[in-house]
Amino acid sequence: METVNFGEHLTLDGYRGDASKLNDKKLVEDILNELPTLLEMKKLAKPVVYFAPENDKKDPGGWSGFVVIAESHISLHTFPGRRFLSADVYTCRNGMDVDFVIKYLKEKFLLEDVETNFIKRGTRYPIRNIA
Repeated sequence: METVNFGEHLTLDGYRGDASKLNDKKLVEDILNELPTLLEMKKLAKPVVYFAPENDKKDPGGWSGFVVIAESHISLHTFPGRRFLSADVYTCRNGMDVDFVIKYLKEKFLLEDVETNFIKRGTRYPIRNIA
């Protein structure tokens, strides 16, 4: 059976960002509106952004936003009190411009440092229906 790589998943953890930007609901929403277009992806719905209150000693609360795209999803979770961002960009396409996404998020939230992981998903995905 012939296979192909199903997609790509970038995770980004941003450190020492600007607390006011991380606490800006409109900025989170604007990023979720703009980033799919910049990556030539198609939004299936408007982004949703929720305030998530603190829930234990590790999570001081912040904004969580998601946009569902035809190619999968993008999510952002901000923690202004810790000046921290957790982001996911997952697509069933290949060839994501990882450097662009990193630079974009660093600039938008004024992140001083980032930790990233890039995962190839579904590395044994069949190229034809098998059912």
